[in-house]
Amino acid sequence: MGRDEFAGKRALVTGGLGFIGSNLVRSLAGLGAQVSVIDALIPQHGGDLYNLEGLEDRVHVVVADMRDDAALRHLTRGQDFIFHLAGQVSHGDSMRDPGLDLAVNCTATMKLVEACRAQNPSAILIHTSTRQVYGRPRYLPVDEAHPIDPIDVNGINKLAAEYYHLLYHRVYDLRSTVLRLTNTYGPRQQIKNDRQGVAGVFLHRALRGDTLRLFGTGKQLRDFNYVDDVVDALLLAATTPSCFGRVFNLGSPDRHSLVEFVSVLRDLCGVEYEVVPFPSDRQLIDIGDYYGSFDAFREATGWEPKTNLRDGLRLSVEFFRQHFHHYVA
Repeated sequence: MGRDEFAGKRALVTGGLGFIGSNLVRSLAGLGAQVSVIDALIPQHGGDLYNLEGLEDRVHVVVADMRDDAALRHLTRGQDFIFHLAGQVSHGDSMRDPGLDLAVNCTATMKLVEACRAQNPSAILIHTSTRQVYGRPRYLPVDEAHPIDPIDVNGINKLAAEYYHLLYHRVYDLRSTVLRLTNTYGPRQQIKNDRQGVAGVFLHRALRGDTLRLFGTGKQLRDFNYVDDVVDALLLAATTPSCFGRVFNLGSPDRHSLVEFVSVLRDLCGVEYEVVPFPSDRQLIDIGDYYGSFDAFREATGWEPKTNLRDGLRLSVEFFRQHFHHYVA
């Protein structure tokens, strides 16, 4: 199986107006799939109709809350593939409003798998989770056998959402795969606020010409994935039966300090950076160094990231400069 598997098939993307979701929708439509999207367009969470500009006549978009049982029953019926990307990803927001994080990440996921069990048990589900479920690494690189120890509400709720998928796979044979994403960046990322991770924060400030601030030492190590590589991983997971019922890390063979990341932006955008002490609220949820092992997913699918950090940031900067007034201003 491969990318040709999507031609003529029906695919639902939850959160399809968001960053990764909209890039996935564009890829699926390009592969000949009949694509539907459900997105609640919660303010400040990244969903944006502009992300699917030019696809208005090719993609069916429903603006609805995933806790709406009737909408989910209708949309899940008859789908061959369901990519569940909707969710709240901000670690800080999850601590400030844990109830909303619970509703968006857990309740919505439970309602999705229950709708699939009742309406479409033959669907293939792919769910995006986060490396945040591991908490502070006890060893590096972090593999799937690493202890689970979330350090914020978001990590707890993301972990619970994983278990809904895995439980329904085990009990009801609802074929599901979970991918734990690391730092994803690229075109259509929500960069107007700091709710989609450190890469988005730095991209926004660099494009505005602001000085970039690094907390702590700036030497914290991270792995970064360009969004096109993540979309490829989602497509491979959906068409590789040996992935069903399993959890996989994504990641990169290259690790970069935050200083290295902002140094590339300095070269691309002509900005400077400074290193400042950690604010107390950020220090509480900082995980130190993190980079993951994606060996298991590579063995199952052959996936390897194709885009290095410099090329990925160059492509991102070019995109956001072209659409500056929509994404940055």
